[in-house]
Amino acid sequence: MKPPKHILPIIVIAQFFCTSLWFAGNGIMDDLVTNFGLKSTALGHITSAVQFGFILGTLLFAMFTLTDRYSPSKVFLVSALLGALCNAGVIWQGNTLGSILGLRFLTGFFLAGIYPVGMKIAADYFDKGLGKSLSYLVGALVIGTALPHLLKGFTSIFSWQSVLLTTSTLTVLGGVLIVTLVPNGPYRKSSLHLDLTACFTIFKKPNFRAAAFGYFGHMWELYTFWAFVPIMLHAYTQAHGHTGLNISLLSFVIIALGGLACVIGGYVSQKMGVKKTAATALLLSGACCLLSPLFFMVDSEEIFVGFLIFWGMVVIADSPLFSTLVAQNAPIEIKGTALTIVNSIGFAITIISIQLITALQPAIQFNYLYVILAIGPILGLLGLFRKRS
Repeated sequence: MKPPKHILPIIVIAQFFCTSLWFAGNGIMDDLVTNFGLKSTALGHITSAVQFGFILGTLLFAMFTLTDRYSPSKVFLVSALLGALCNAGVIWQGNTLGSILGLRFLTGFFLAGIYPVGMKIAADYFDKGLGKSLSYLVGALVIGTALPHLLKGFTSIFSWQSVLLTTSTLTVLGGVLIVTLVPNGPYRKSSLHLDLTACFTIFKKPNFRAAAFGYFGHMWELYTFWAFVPIMLHAYTQAHGHTGLNISLLSFVIIALGGLACVIGGYVSQKMGVKKTAATALLLSGACCLLSPLFFMVDSEEIFVGFLIFWGMVVIADSPLFSTLVAQNAPIEIKGTALTIVNSIGFAITIISIQLITALQPAIQFNYLYVILAIGPILGLLGLFRKRS
């Protein structure tokens, strides 16, 4: 049965609106440092707080099989409302580093009811062509993630507080759109009982495990790259004496064009195959990690920014495809739980990666620092293609 034409666009728009919460703190990092007296190293901690909240949230959502036992659209709405409230709370002038980390943690926690739940809703509507559908969905996530950088680029007109208020308002609107216009899908099969072991026993399936391991390798690289794009640009301009680069707008472009790459990857996968397309993108992004020192040394803004744009596209193009492989290899009655637990573990890996790069910043010359990210793609490809008995 073909779903109504409005379903996918509504899910995509809602996902775009709601995932703008993710890097809202990163987009206004300089303002947070100035207004609340934070150290420059707070970037890694604030990013990791969101990731850690998301990990705990997805773990609890998966253990209690919430998205398989209750209406995903209602779970999405409640999560959007609470996430928007926590995001807006950063505006309070009495905040300290501890309270900001707490609010960003809770924002990440409620994002667990938005990102994987949005994919679950899409999977409930689209059986055939799921890879293409999820490519639009993850593309919306990418642009939503990049949005705070775009808004920050206009803070000469709007205050940093308006970045938080705008993202919170969009999130509320996204939740309302889902609950009013996207009812439970035709392929949804409700799980009637609580099964605390479902999110662990599913890894016994070899094909599911291979898809998950490919996703984990991809995640080692992805969010660390996103978090450090502004730092890469700043370090490059400092090293080569360039001025005049709008780092916020360039960060938006580099991250947001990954959304286009997701959609392109979705269409390519229809001809090339989901697994092969995902592996190709993972291979290319791993190559970017290894080649990054060479591009940091090139004294050309155009070449360096072009390289980051390419890296920003291939680093995310495989994400919806790995999610498709996960969904296709999970039992239908716990598909939401499968997507959620894989997200949980994947984002736990991002914390290790982000904190490692943060810790190594003083010890390793900046142009060699990001070679470490190649560990993820290499292990992901080995896991994806390891022979299984």
